Formats: sequence, C-alpha cells, structure tokens
Amino acid sequence: MPLARYRYQTLEFPEFDIHLRTLWDKQQFSDPNQEAEKLGISSASWSLAGVLWPAGQVLARHLEGLDTTGLRILEIGCGIGLASLVLNHQRADISATDLHPASGPSLARNAALNEDPEIPFVRLAWEDGASVLGTFDLVIGSDILYEASHVHLVCAFVVAHCEPRCTVILVDPGRGHHARFSKRMVALGFAHEQHQPDMDAVLDSPFKGRILRYRRG
Repeated sequence: MPLARYRYQTLEFPEFDIHLRTLWDKQQFSDPNQEAEKLGISSASWSLAGVLWPAGQVLARHLEGLDTTGLRILEIGCGIGLASLVLNHQRADISATDLHPASGPSLARNAALNEDPEIPFVRLAWEDGASVLGTFDLVIGSDILYEASHVHLVCAFVVAHCEPRCTVILVDPGRGHHARFSKRMVALGFAHEQHQPDMDAVLDSPFKGRILRYRRG
C-alpha cells in the first residue's frame, strides 16, 4: 500500500501563526493494519479526517483569543483538530477526541510542529457515550452533524461530557440537521442561539453555515 502524501501550510491568525501538516488531498489513503477498516471507516472516507475543512477554520478563528481561564475544553470529532491546536497554542486546557485512529497521531505531530505541548486525545465513537475523559466546561466541534442518523448520538455524546454549567459551540456548514439537534438540546435544558459568521476575508468561498451556541446553567 503506497504511503499517503502530505502538505504543509501556515495559517495566519492576528497574534500568531499555526503550522499544519494535512493530507495532500482527499484521494489519499493508508491503512496498512486495517485499523480504520475494522472501525467501519471505508477507503473513500479515510481521508476526511486528515484534511482542513472550512467549518474547522471557522471554529478555530471564532475561538482565537477566547478567554479560557479556568475552562476545561473538549473538541469532539476533531479530525485535523485546528481549533484544538489554536487553543493549545494559547495554553488553554484542551482535550480532543475522534473515531479515526489517525487523528491522535496527527494531532500530536501538529502540536509538536508548533512547539506546543501534546494535546490529550482519546479515540471514541459517538456510541461510546460517557468516557474516561470526564466532563467539561466548554465542548466544541465543527461539521459533526453530517448524517441525520447521528443527531441523537452526537447529542447524547455531547451532553455526557458537559458539566452542569456548560457551553457548547458547534460550527455547522449547512447539512440540514442542526435544527433537529438544536431542538434536542433545548429539550435538555440548553439555551440556543446561532449566527452566520463573515469569513470572506479568510476563506476561498463564502461560508453559508452557522455558528451554533448552547448554554446550560
């Protein structure tokens, strides 16, 4: 099996730069020990956690400069984990999780590339519910509501990792499932608000999605 190809890029933020190694494109594939295959990750979707998506950039730029003092933060479905890398660079207390077995090593490599501490990572599926990670003051994620069947699972996973007083910030690119998710979160006691960010200055094309915010307590 040929090795996957990678690209290096630098993303400029107002106060710092983040250096990033991602897959060269979505055609890359390398699963020599069938780890991803055993988890139900096909060759067609293997690369999706290793590239940089617009929603991930929106989340990272929305959180850049956030006062995270005293907050324990979790990024779920992190993929390449740009938001985690930005928060980690700002010395926030950030942990991350994803189903993909390559996400953890990728996150560690990119943290080292930025000369930052390693980010605690646990590989988890939505179905796993509560985990050894514990609960958090802030839960973040981008483009995680990608299938209608996942809305209930993602909601349960998020709530299982929330402190009684908690904020959840998700960036949804507009796949059509966030209304059902929001309805579930409100039913569980979260206040909900959303807005469309202006990212024309940093993205190649207009971002039509929404930043979703949920608060409890």
